[in-house]
Amino acid sequence: MSKKKPIDQLTIKGFKSIRSLDRLRLGSLNVLIGANGAGKSSFVSYFRMLSEMVELRLQRWVSQQGSAERILTFGVKETERLESFVKFGLNGYKFVLEPTVDGDFVFAKESLFFDGPYFGEKWISLGEGHHEAKLKEAFTSSGKGGEADYCYSSISGWKVFHFHDTSDTAGVKRWASVHDNEYLRPDASNLASYLFRLADETPDVYEQIRKTIQLAIPFFDNFVLKPRRMKSGEEQIRLLWRQQQSDYTLSPSQLSDGSIRFICLVTALLQPDPPSTIIIDEPELGLHPYAITLLGSLLRSASTHMQVIVSTQSVPLVNEFSIDDLIIVEREQGGSVFKRVDESEFEAWLEDYSVGELWEKNILGGRPRK
Repeated sequence: MSKKKPIDQLTIKGFKSIRSLDRLRLGSLNVLIGANGAGKSSFVSYFRMLSEMVELRLQRWVSQQGSAERILTFGVKETERLESFVKFGLNGYKFVLEPTVDGDFVFAKESLFFDGPYFGEKWISLGEGHHEAKLKEAFTSSGKGGEADYCYSSISGWKVFHFHDTSDTAGVKRWASVHDNEYLRPDASNLASYLFRLADETPDVYEQIRKTIQLAIPFFDNFVLKPRRMKSGEEQIRLLWRQQQSDYTLSPSQLSDGSIRFICLVTALLQPDPPSTIIIDEPELGLHPYAITLLGSLLRSASTHMQVIVSTQSVPLVNEFSIDDLIIVEREQGGSVFKRVDESEFEAWLEDYSVGELWEKNILGGRPRK
């Protein structure tokens, strides 16, 4: 049985716009909808922090954000600490962070949780007063099969993907090491080397990716993945491609921004060894309406073998989901509020309107309001 577990329940208090989120239930498919500034990005940012934290890079991430002052809800005068508890399967991970005078965070608490069928709830303290998480150290020292193993393996298996950067200097358009191919990076900067490995090791998956791309980009034929050897001996590869009925090799800059993002999304959602949880912020950016429809199908399909968390502003994309998939995000008294609604309460509405239209009409909530 895999140690990587999706998220069942999430509590966050004092993180950016999230003043208090208490035991939010997460399912296999979770679609966050809400107005600009409602708190969807704060929710995604929490997972970026968690990913950096368990890999001992919390203080660097805090510095990049501008200090703990910028992370705590309305600053240190309003919020004294950041608390979170995330539960997955029988296990859980809890931490409390307090700001320092230097603008960093220090752990006031870090604990592992286990709810066994025979012995009940058990908490294991990892200490206090440290500046970087001790979860990875506990995992390394305790070996396989323990609480630290399950917690670290699960959390490190939750991946945030962000494909917004398609500029000329974006990693996805540049040469990359052929050997950087173990997993798809969050910004897809190693997309060419990852696809090169898939074409060799799992050609059926590669072919599925290629054919799915063709559904939204009909002129696309195939990638041209040919490594070059540098003077240093390193092999590098770039995302070259060709179009239908032509053997001329094209560069990634000859694809539109939306096309590149769609290629990244297809690869992430069809990867053969997926993360237990995947988080994507506004995947519809720059996509054609038909590509958005395809994206909805891909997200639904992906949620059958991994947990999907996605935030969106797109009514057409919301139309691809059920109301039970949605998490409505709104601002109340300055803080972000996350809630689910019961689809059975909207059965009469759904006879005449789509899910996206109900959101657009503010029947579901999650629209701008004074």
